[in-house]
Amino acid sequence: MNWDNHLVIKPKWNGEIINKEKKLELAKKVAAMVKEGQVIGFGSGSTSFLAIGEIAKRMEDENLHITAIPTSKEVEMLCHYLSIPTTNLLEQKPDWNFDGADEVDEKKNLIKGRGAAMFQEKLVMGCSKERYILIDESKRVKVLGEKFAVPVEIYSNSMNFVKQELLKLGAKEVTLRLAKMKDGPVITENGNVILDTKFDIIEEDLEKKIKEITGVIESGLFIGYDVTVIS
Repeated sequence: MNWDNHLVIKPKWNGEIINKEKKLELAKKVAAMVKEGQVIGFGSGSTSFLAIGEIAKRMEDENLHITAIPTSKEVEMLCHYLSIPTTNLLEQKPDWNFDGADEVDEKKNLIKGRGAAMFQEKLVMGCSKERYILIDESKRVKVLGEKFAVPVEIYSNSMNFVKQELLKLGAKEVTLRLAKMKDGPVITENGNVILDTKFDIIEEDLEKKIKEITGVIESGLFIGYDVTVIS
């Protein structure tokens, strides 16, 4: 017997989708890449939200069978609503994955994590044979950090220590990310908090140096990953 699940309502993006027409174009490109029987890593963000909807249409129209590995609870709930089967990295390995980005530089280095899901996004990306990043032109930058801070997911009790170490690495500003619909900080799906960290200069080894700080779970820097950018 199935639940009468009125809690998972019709999918709707929380807020306005900027550049929606272009993002919908990208979503259709990704949906066209899907093949029967594939296991696909589903990224988070507004473009991924649209892409998942387009994939669900193909599954229904063409009787396609695929399995998704979601990178966030939001994406997992969307898959359940759209009747897209899901799995996890303990059970299966993705053939490929798609995701968005907050910034992409000329070397295809990325800043991700405005949706606070960069840990799972990086894990799924690392396990995928092929990685696709979907962006509109507003996400392109000459150097990383032009528009956004670097999100750093940390164990909450390490907050003061990690802030101290980030400042030693050249951080100009370190801010605890606060929630909008609850009191206090944003809590990630891993039960951690996020420090949004502004750097004037992001060197190629900064991702590694941040990760070496005790208390850091993951950062939103994706430097040197073999990705294909679709725009």
